Amino acid sequence: MILAGIVASQQVLSTMGQFQDVRIRELAQAQIEALSVALGPHVLRDDIWEIYDTLERAAGETEEQRMTFTAVADENGYVLAATDPDRAPLDSLISALTAEAQSPKTLSVTGDAERIRLLAPLLYQGREVGQILTELDVTDLVIERRRAGRLLLLGNALATGILALLGYVAMRRMLLPITRLARHMRETADAPEPIPDSDLPRGDTEMTRLVRTYNDMAGAVEAKAETERRLAERERFVSLGRLSSSLAHEINNPLGGLLNATDTIRQYADRPDVVRQSADLLTRGLNHMRDVARATLDQNRLDRSSAPLAPDDFDDLRLLVEPEIMRQEQKLNWQVDASEECLSQFAAAPLRQITLNLLLNASTASGAGGSVGLRISEKSSELRLSISDSGPGLSEAARARLLSTGPLPLGGGVGLRLVHDLIEELNGFVLVDRRDGKTAIEVVVPVQQKKEGTQC
Repeated sequence: MILAGIVASQQVLSTMGQFQDVRIRELAQAQIEALSVALGPHVLRDDIWEIYDTLERAAGETEEQRMTFTAVADENGYVLAATDPDRAPLDSLISALTAEAQSPKTLSVTGDAERIRLLAPLLYQGREVGQILTELDVTDLVIERRRAGRLLLLGNALATGILALLGYVAMRRMLLPITRLARHMRETADAPEPIPDSDLPRGDTEMTRLVRTYNDMAGAVEAKAETERRLAERERFVSLGRLSSSLAHEINNPLGGLLNATDTIRQYADRPDVVRQSADLLTRGLNHMRDVARATLDQNRLDRSSAPLAPDDFDDLRLLVEPEIMRQEQKLNWQVDASEECLSQFAAAPLRQITLNLLLNASTASGAGGSVGLRISEKSSELRLSISDSGPGLSEAARARLLSTGPLPLGGGVGLRLVHDLIEELNGFVLVDRRDGKTAIEVVVPVQQKKEGTQC
């Protein structure tokens, strides 16, 4: 707007200057022609007094007194007469006064000069008989130009200020939905919430479509969070169902034998040898059920979060996964090569949870008649857990859940993401390898707090 005001002002001043130049050229040309007609005969006769008298009468005919000084020279350039003899003495060269003099055809009012000089030939009957030098007073034109410039400056400044204010108000009004959107996004950064319909811009504008798109995005994020919550619930119930199935299998099998033993004792109560054998069977079955219950309690007990890892923890895990392995007639390769000293440097709860989840996933992936393997080893200050299976391998969604920290892809549960989060909390990492028809997932966990005098 300021640039437009400057350009407009320049155009107005330029037009006004051109108009003034045309006006002053017409006045100067008229005066030069009138002087040429009046002075021509006197210059031919070198009648100095008549020339001077004519100049005096010409200078006093107008009230504006625009012509302040005039000098007439002959064809050789010597002054014949002037309205101010002190400035142009008789027989002096007129060329001494022609500095910055302009021609009638190119005469213009330039700058802030209040007087301009005009040098024109004195023509009489088509013949150049001398020269006329005149000085014109253009004070009124300069004052007019200055006043017009001030008015333009004031008017343009006022107009620019009003337009800028209106533009600011208009832009603020246009950007108000963006401001609301930015504030809403900043205040609800953790869980974006849709903007109420009462705050939506009116009409079908780009702003309206932008806010509606944000509302759709907020709704999608909320729906995705709800989906992930449901997936987590489903995964939890699947894990509980799988564990319940294993527990039921582990309890149901010995329970049948125990009932047979009690029936045998009841039927052959008079035979001590049979009662003794049945009592031994009852003892073994009850011990097995006690071990299963204890392993289940250890796996889900909250106060084990700081308990050290021990070889018995892996025995408990084997007891928990064997029913699932046996149900699907799978082959289990179990190898624990880490020493008790090394295992004791790690927390039991997260590593038990990691191992159990990966073993159950491996059993599911292997299918009926497949094979599942676990190998625990130590290396320097690291503990390595390698779980292998003969299944088809991890899908892209499962791989993303286990290895990446990005949003959960659709499909599948959240067990692998739980494993990922637990490993990340332990500052460990995961390696996935597919070789010879088997998938191997290796978890590497560094020692958190090393005990003095121990080496893992």
